[in-house]
Amino acid sequence: MTLLSFLPAVGLIVFTGPSASAHGAPMGPGSRTFLCWQHAVTQSGQIDPTNPACRAALQQGGATAYYNWFAVLQSNAQGRTRGFIPDGQLCSGGSGAYDFSGFDLARDDWPYTHVTAGAPFRFTYNVWAHHPGTFHLYVTKDGYDPTKPLTWNDLEDQPFHSVTDPPWTGSVGTVEAEYYWTANLPRNKTGKHIIYMHWVRSDSPENFYSCSDVVFDGGSGEVTIPGVGSGGPGGNTVGGGSGGNDGGNGGNGGDDGGTSAGNDGGENGGNGDVGGDNGGSGPIGAECTAQRTIVSSWSGGYQAEVTVTNALDVALTGWTASWTQPAGSTLDQVWSGTSMVHGDHVMVQNASWNGSLAPGASTTFGYIASGNPPAGSTVDCGGFRAGTQAGDQHAAHAQHVGHTAHAEPAGKTLLDRVVSGARSLISA
Repeated sequence: MTLLSFLPAVGLIVFTGPSASAHGAPMGPGSRTFLCWQHAVTQSGQIDPTNPACRAALQQGGATAYYNWFAVLQSNAQGRTRGFIPDGQLCSGGSGAYDFSGFDLARDDWPYTHVTAGAPFRFTYNVWAHHPGTFHLYVTKDGYDPTKPLTWNDLEDQPFHSVTDPPWTGSVGTVEAEYYWTANLPRNKTGKHIIYMHWVRSDSPENFYSCSDVVFDGGSGEVTIPGVGSGGPGGNTVGGGSGGNDGGNGGNGGDDGGTSAGNDGGENGGNGDVGGDNGGSGPIGAECTAQRTIVSSWSGGYQAEVTVTNALDVALTGWTASWTQPAGSTLDQVWSGTSMVHGDHVMVQNASWNGSLAPGASTTFGYIASGNPPAGSTVDCGGFRAGTQAGDQHAAHAQHVGHTAHAEPAGKTLLDRVVSGARSLISA
């Protein structure tokens, strides 16, 4: 993905890059690329990791890998692993599409998920694009040393679990869309390990590779971000109950008054829809509406205006509109918003000055694109409610994918920067 332009006056960031017809990455337990992106993207769409390992990955490979957290792939892998992906490059998948080499760094301070050896766990994998295939899950051998480059010899010879065409839920091309299945974790494991996932598509030679750092310590899917609060004394657990072991038992709400939808667990790992700290209410849903109007068109292009309206009875502190561009149409310019483009998926977040919307209030942004105007006027929209902090809303998403998160205490800057765009990568 190449940064084409940055226009400070209108906050325009446009990304393009190699075309891969499927994308995805583990969200439970989260892969390095997913957790680093999730805990580093700011309200303005910039990447600013606080975790030392994630920052080192950014310094080595740049922000492109972050914005493409779901694209650790080889387009002609054909099911190959050992001898195809070099030792020391397992977590980057040999950096086939983008420069993910920073995620191969041998460190012991990557974000990690707490799990229990031998226990059932609800695995989730993002469905950025849906395709059939088989997921193979490996774990590192006893004695694994995270401070040394990961090699194929560090992994157990056989996967501890494989699943073909698991069920999935959500809207393709969103952060919330996920394949899901429940499987027992390896027995007799303790301490830090890596769960290595290899997705082999059955309709294409394209394969995906990923590293999820875990610690076998009796946990239930909680996530710790080193350098951002320990999750122990002084840490701040936001969200609610666990969707990890045994599929979860529904949420218990946040630390300070979040509400729960109750016992909605089971094999599919349903979780109570929770608020976070500070009394956030319910799940993040359709907080806003967005309608597109074609202002003018000409041979080879058009100008559009999108009106974003707060659909809640509480204020919004930010919003994101997203859609799929028509075939042959490319985004050329955006104003009054910050734009990211990957393939035909477009996401526009609010600018710094038009994100706050009172109940029923509206704002607009505009764009110019080449090609033919889209047929429909409705654009997907998601927002962030006043009264909850960004970290709390991240926790609501984390709860959905089957884990809670340890984040910085309220009042520290990360909660203002963490994952404002996590649920808003929505495409039509």
